Amino acid sequence: MSRVTILCVEDESEVRDALVRDLEPFAVVCRVEAAEDAEDARQVVQECGDAGDPIGLILCDHLLPGTLGADLLVELKSDPATVSARKVLVTGQAGLEDTIKAVNNADLDHYIAKPWKRDRLHEVVRQYLTDYVVDEVADVLPYVSVLDGPRLLDAHKNRNQHE
Repeated sequence: MSRVTILCVEDESEVRDALVRDLEPFAVVCRVEAAEDAEDARQVVQECGDAGDPIGLILCDHLLPGTLGADLLVELKSDPATVSARKVLVTGQAGLEDTIKAVNNADLDHYIAKPWKRDRLHEVVRQYLTDYVVDEVADVLPYVSVLDGPRLLDAHKNRNQHE
């Protein structure tokens, strides 16, 4: 069975480790992958695609070496492997212009300021991963225990009524 992937793009190792650690509750049903820059993120997207694990959510820092996070999100929006992924900018450094660029050109779904609060991160991840699963995953039942269970059960029920 393929597993929806959460991709975390963060260049600072301590912050990246904290983000992955805070996402552990989702690792029960999702693949959690970390990348340190845009090139590493592209490689993870390729590896996940090769494994049949779709990217469902991208959590991306803005100040990355080489390519800004907003620019990476714009690029990933045009990639068939990540076009439907939900995109969240997690940063304390993006200015208004860069944030607007991400919203307008990358279909940014949410913005989380650093330092984040774990409970708020979980709310955002649960909401946007649930959106992704409802829209893109045929069998939503494996995600019921970790994501928004009532919404997923409603989606499952509605799908079965229409078959």
